[in-house]
Amino acid sequence: MEKIVTEEQQTAAVEALKRMISKKSVYNESTKSDTAPFGAGIDAALTEVLKIADELGFKTFKSPTGHYGYAEIGEGDQIFGIIGHVDVVPEGDANDWDHDPFDGYVKDGAIYGRGSQDDKGPTIATMFAVKSLIDAGYKFTKKIRFIFGTDEENLWRGIAVYNEKESPIDMGIAPDAEFPLIYAEKGLEQAYLVGAGMDDLNIDLKNAFNAVPAKAEYNGPKLAEVKAALDKHGFNYEDNGDNGIVVTGKSVHAMLAPNGTNAVLRLAIALNDVFSSPTLDFIGKLFKEDATGTNVLGDVKDDQSGHLTFNISSLTINKNESRMQIDMRIPVTVDRDDLIKQLDDKVQKFGLHYEPFDYLAPLYVPTDSELVKTLMNVYKDMTGDDTQPQISGGATYARTMNQCVAFGAMLPDVPDFMHQVNENWPLKSMFKAMDIYAEAIKQLCTK
Repeated sequence: MEKIVTEEQQTAAVEALKRMISKKSVYNESTKSDTAPFGAGIDAALTEVLKIADELGFKTFKSPTGHYGYAEIGEGDQIFGIIGHVDVVPEGDANDWDHDPFDGYVKDGAIYGRGSQDDKGPTIATMFAVKSLIDAGYKFTKKIRFIFGTDEENLWRGIAVYNEKESPIDMGIAPDAEFPLIYAEKGLEQAYLVGAGMDDLNIDLKNAFNAVPAKAEYNGPKLAEVKAALDKHGFNYEDNGDNGIVVTGKSVHAMLAPNGTNAVLRLAIALNDVFSSPTLDFIGKLFKEDATGTNVLGDVKDDQSGHLTFNISSLTINKNESRMQIDMRIPVTVDRDDLIKQLDDKVQKFGLHYEPFDYLAPLYVPTDSELVKTLMNVYKDMTGDDTQPQISGGATYARTMNQCVAFGAMLPDVPDFMHQVNENWPLKSMFKAMDIYAEAIKQLCTK
């Protein structure tokens, strides 16, 4: 196959990605406005990506309410969508990073910074892949529309407004996962389990729904007894003397929860040895550290998409209430309503009740569709990798669009740093992804 992406475009893409990473586009309610519904940082990133698109010669549009933007090029009756997002998860403790997480620095052949993998890097890669096609003289038979979401790491409100206001795409990709291709995604349920408060304990351990927490701080009553309980269980923690302790674990994306070590759960298990509370009993005596939820719901799985995952990421206990937030990735053939009823019945035995927060239905695009067959053929031809299309526990914007699948951008040999400290994307891999995108879009959208 011909080489479409030039070194000049590779260099320009890296510089554009640095600009995007420099925008701290984390949801911030305190800086919300009528034109920045998710905070000033996210709005700045949306403005910046549209500026980059404008510099590339694309026609751009920004929603007057700041919920979304898009950029497009080409002609035709059909729209080929490329759906990404400009918001990112919080960086966590910036001191844990080797460099500023919003600097966008290049070191040892990789670009570092929050969003380099998820999802600023892949979004920029696809934009410059299309620009390479333009520079090579190709003419598009479809409108190629880059759709920029703003609330993907939270409630997907931005993309919901897009779908209310704009015409649907005819087919497309979301470059927000791994190669080769994800044609089906598990259902995503996020909710709260809420119960009575406690007079003798006050903790507020808040984290993102979709990440296993790596740290849980405690500096409350009976500290010596809590330390002894942690020691008894063999749980690691940092002892900061008069400043309390920090239970430590391993953060991973919630869809991979069984591969992580949940610091909030470990602290709660230790607290359950020291304090009397039905909420703590639920974690310490029933749930424990089982991120598949088997201890609570039984063995929930299917042949198509594997096991349920169940992440408890936050725990708040005060005199008024106890509240934990949960993230479940539900196998594609499992009845969601039956599962939620079973969960609600189980937690009521611990004085808890279920409060829904957000639900995303599963995605499924047939593997014999033109879209999937073309994308898979391009990927195989350009990599030699014969891996078959996948089902994922992750949730991408692909499930919000017609005939849309998650396609890349992470190659199989790239370590997963999404939502983690020192997030980075090797430039060699980024450039390979650009080549794959350019060829795929050429075959799907040009003469």
